[in-house]
Amino acid sequence: MLILGIDPGLAIVGYSLLEKRDHHYLVGDYGVISTSTESSNTERLQHIYSWLLDYIKKHKPDVMAVEELYFSKNVKTAIRVGQARGVILLTGAQANLPIAEYTPLQVKQAVVGYGRAEKNQVQQMVKILLKLDEIPTPDDAADALAVALCHGNSLGLNRKWGG
Repeated sequence: MLILGIDPGLAIVGYSLLEKRDHHYLVGDYGVISTSTESSNTERLQHIYSWLLDYIKKHKPDVMAVEELYFSKNVKTAIRVGQARGVILLTGAQANLPIAEYTPLQVKQAVVGYGRAEKNQVQQMVKILLKLDEIPTPDDAADALAVALCHGNSLGLNRKWGG
């Protein structure tokens, strides 16, 4: 199974592509989609949509796993991230991908075994579980790998499907 993991954002979207074979994973790809702060929000959302749609067409994942929005004290930021997340979900739906959504707590629980784990603990476990030489950078890419791992570890368990 090929899992596309997404850590949503407007300035930076983390993405990852993991292949799950039985009980182990192969890292296909990971990185970030960056948008310019000098572009309008509409242009930034369009960039995320176009980039992600091309990526899905090229790599043909079986499922998209997306982290749910973590409530921020900055409402303006939360709204912008929510808009980007909506574009990401729409892109997956238009590509006919099943979409799984996970809270940050669920991701941490699945990867570290503790829902209140610190960011660096999650990153260390991503490195260990995927047998990487170093922690993936930037943080958004590591988070996208964690989301994909969460989905892979959740298969056959109680899942929350959207779309």
